[in-house]
Amino acid sequence: MASKTINVTEAELAVLDALWEEGAVTIRQITNKLYDKGTTSEYATVQKLLDRLQAKGCVKRSKRSHAHTFSAKVSRSELIGSGLETLAEKLCSGSLTPLLMHLTENTKLSPQDRDKLRELIDQA
Repeated sequence: MASKTINVTEAELAVLDALWEEGAVTIRQITNKLYDKGTTSEYATVQKLLDRLQAKGCVKRSKRSHAHTFSAKVSRSELIGSGLETLAEKLCSGSLTPLLMHLTENTKLSPQDRDKLRELIDQA
């Protein structure tokens, strides 16, 4: 299981999505991406979200220029893994098998997705 659980809110996830998509960016760039108007209060909201994500170890800040830039310190894959492991602990006594079985039995998978799953199982 994961050594550290990563819990993020929906708003924090939106910021991480922007960082995964854009790379290293300023608060203003994230604010403009997430909000239509980019008001002062929205800027402050993004700043607070970045502070919280940095405290959680999900974001790093670079102070190399006048405008600090931020980038994701955690990958989407790491966040997914942490969430699935937390859910498995909570619902399945730590086993991922019931989760995976449920997803494969109750989700319409494309032939490519099925092939990829078979490949992953064979590698494991």
